[in-house]
Amino acid sequence: MASREEMSTSFGSAAGVYESGRPEYPLEAVAWLLESVTGPDHRARVADVGAGTGKLTRALVELGAETVAIDPDHAMLVALSTAVHGVPTFVGTGERMPLPAESVDAVVFGQAWHWVDAATASLEVARVLRPEGVLGLIWNVRDERVEWVRRLTEIMHGSAAEAMIAEGGPEPHPPFTGFEQRTWGWKRPLTRAAFLDMVASRSYIITAAADERDRILGEVGMLFDEIGGARDAVDLPYRTEAFRGMRP
Repeated sequence: MASREEMSTSFGSAAGVYESGRPEYPLEAVAWLLESVTGPDHRARVADVGAGTGKLTRALVELGAETVAIDPDHAMLVALSTAVHGVPTFVGTGERMPLPAESVDAVVFGQAWHWVDAATASLEVARVLRPEGVLGLIWNVRDERVEWVRRLTEIMHGSAAEAMIAEGGPEPHPPFTGFEQRTWGWKRPLTRAAFLDMVASRSYIITAAADERDRILGEVGMLFDEIGGARDAVDLPYRTEAFRGMRP
């Protein structure tokens, strides 16, 4: 099994399936993250860290935020620039951002906070945030209250993020003292190809041996055929879990 570091930096080699397979974020959830730093006379300045191919970035742009994208993988930033035009991109991490002190209103992490050293990243986020700026954390997780979704997870393996959410969410680290939390439920229609890409975009699958990857994708394909029958797509239920904390 690959190391945590190998998994965290594996996504660039699968940028195409990541873009195809991963869901967007509900606009209302992203708006909630930025609620306290957005107003009629203020365009929020936001750093999207671990931005990947820009799934969260495009929602920030749609909401009118002045956005910069940061990711440790240059290949992911190239894909982001293709999907979201005009957003400045920088190679960096949650623990080390190429931004000046007190330069942004919000720092957000989409499907990314579980990859960082949370204590170190919290200090770095506080450095680049203005006073009363927001740390926003957001994840799309499959809704395993549905029986066939639980079966899907058994085939493809759970993730560290899913375990963290199940245990109550991220732990705050100084100077952040707590997080507000909100949840949104929704469904994403997926074709068979996109369903397989969703699975193939996960770090465990990307870094697995070829025979293990083929076995998992074969079983996932059979599950889609069972659930979907003659349909061209299935609706995969998601929960979007969002957390926000304020810099003192």
